[in-house]
Amino acid sequence: MAYIDQFFEVLISAGASDLHLGEGQPPKIRRHGGIIPIREEVLTHDEMAYMMSEISGPDRWQTYLQHGDLDFAYEMNDDSRFRCNFLKQTHGYGCVFRLIPTKIMTLEQLGIPEIVKEFGHMRGGLVLVTGPTGSGKSTTLAALIDYININFKRHIITVEEPIEFVHNNKQSIITQREVPEHASSFAQGLKAALREDADIVLVGEMRDLETIQLALTAAETGLLVFGTLHTNNARKTVDRMIDVFPSDQQSQVRTMLANSLRGVVAQLLMKKTHEAGGGRMAVNEILVVNAAASAIIREGATQKLQDVLVSGKGQGMQFMDDAIWTAMQQGLITPMEAYMKAIDKSRFRLFLGSEGEFVL
Repeated sequence: MAYIDQFFEVLISAGASDLHLGEGQPPKIRRHGGIIPIREEVLTHDEMAYMMSEISGPDRWQTYLQHGDLDFAYEMNDDSRFRCNFLKQTHGYGCVFRLIPTKIMTLEQLGIPEIVKEFGHMRGGLVLVTGPTGSGKSTTLAALIDYININFKRHIITVEEPIEFVHNNKQSIITQREVPEHASSFAQGLKAALREDADIVLVGEMRDLETIQLALTAAETGLLVFGTLHTNNARKTVDRMIDVFPSDQQSQVRTMLANSLRGVVAQLLMKKTHEAGGGRMAVNEILVVNAAASAIIREGATQKLQDVLVSGKGQGMQFMDDAIWTAMQQGLITPMEAYMKAIDKSRFRLFLGSEGEFVL
């Protein structure tokens, strides 16, 4: 048993999601969005160095000492896996761990709208799952990949940093590759997938021009590409995809995106009310790219996408503020939580009452 496992056991028994360790500070956990210390005594330099080097191993430890950052996954036992990030901070060593559930939840269990399954039925194109850090994008994508794995015979390649959810082959073959262990970058992993007889490629993060360009090309050539971006809604996602490119290439990219984008699933995690059982829930904006959305992307008028989202309800589409509104009306989230996460805040301001007057 590693020295650090005692902290992980506290995190698991508390039902928390993240462990924060920093030299010169007490260890802390994140539970339902809030951060709480788990002991009074601060972590010393020697204690940090011992437990960090123990789980990373000598090679990774040297990489961290040289570069000041390190990402990898650590498996405590069959039931507990962690995404690890080592960093250097003002007081010395630091690290953050996210608990990765070993059991992959279904889309139904996560409360993700039924329409998202349709993206798993597609034979080609680009599907983007977006949202801020910690909004559950990886969890939703793992559920979608598992749905495909159960129902279809496909070859699925994932390129991740690090590998989070471990998939076993069911109907499909799943090849999981980690950056930088198995592929030097997301772009390199994606490029290789084109030669590996893949049907579906999951790109853990689309953060640079080369990766986005390759994803668009792969989607146009008939691969189904799933990717993630740190954007909050469909409109910002389309804008980000195009803005990465130099201005003289943007009209060509708009055409490529209009042809290959199949859908955007934007996700926010919201605190549930005490009456609704506490914890957190996913709220989604869903764009299914139809002829109208495709034309809007091609002409670069992304402000019109909201009209498509609102009018496309019958096709399973959902505008983020409408999804937040529904959750609030059902008493699942407070008016304050709705107001804080909404795009058009004026719509929710009326419901704040005395509770939120100081915010305005």
